[in-house]
Amino acid sequence: MIEEPKTIETAAQMVAMIHIETPRSKMQHVMGLGIGEAMAAVKAQGVGPAGPWFAHHLKMTPEAFDFDICVPVSAPVTAVGRVKFWQRPVLKMVRTVYHGTYEGLGGAWNEFDAWIKANGLKTAGDLYECYVVGPESTPDPVNWRTELSRPISD
Repeated sequence: MIEEPKTIETAAQMVAMIHIETPRSKMQHVMGLGIGEAMAAVKAQGVGPAGPWFAHHLKMTPEAFDFDICVPVSAPVTAVGRVKFWQRPVLKMVRTVYHGTYEGLGGAWNEFDAWIKANGLKTAGDLYECYVVGPESTPDPVNWRTELSRPISD
C-alpha cells in the first residue's frame, strides 16, 4: 500500500494557496473548485503550475477539514479572489508514497502513522498530501501516486 517511509528535508517552496474550512461531506466539491480556481490564477499570471499541487492539512476532525490547496509557482503570485501567495519553509519531514485511489488514503495514513509511531518519531500536527500522479494524468488508479508527508518536531 505504501512505500518504505524516509526522512527528508524539503526546500522552501513558493505556492499559490487557497485556505478552506469545510465539512467532510463537502470535501470533494470544494476541493475540485479550489484546484480549478488556483490553477486558473497561476496560469493567468504565467507563474505555474511549477509542479504537482498538494494539500496542506492544518486540522482534521471527524466532522471537518481545515486545509490549504497549494499549487507550486515559479514566482510570487498576485492575490486574486481566494488565491494568496505563501512560501512553505524548509521542513524536515517523514514521507512515503501511496499507490492507489483516493478512497484508500485513509488506510494509507493509518499504515504510515503506525510506522511513524513504531519508529519513535514525533511529528507536528499538520500534514501534506502531494498528488504526484492522479486522474488528470492517467485514468488507471493503479498508477496514481500520492506523497504523504508529516513534518517532524524536535
